[in-house]
Amino acid sequence: MAVIEVKIKKWGNSIGLIIPKDIIKIEDLNVGDTVKVDIEKGKRIDSFGILKGMPRYEREDEGHGEFW
Repeated sequence: MAVIEVKIKKWGNSIGLIIPKDIIKIEDLNVGDTVKVDIEKGKRIDSFGILKGMPRYEREDEGHGEFW
């Protein structure tokens, strides 16, 4: 069983999920196969570039003693 994260796409009046080619190969999926999908909505993160998905920066107010 593979666990993947995909985005929902709009197709006409419907929405759908695209299964990546490597997962199709690993799971030996074919047109007409029935698959089970567990749905868990992910949290949307607004960010960009190499920082995408990183937690927000919070200023540290503690002193650093003799090291600084």
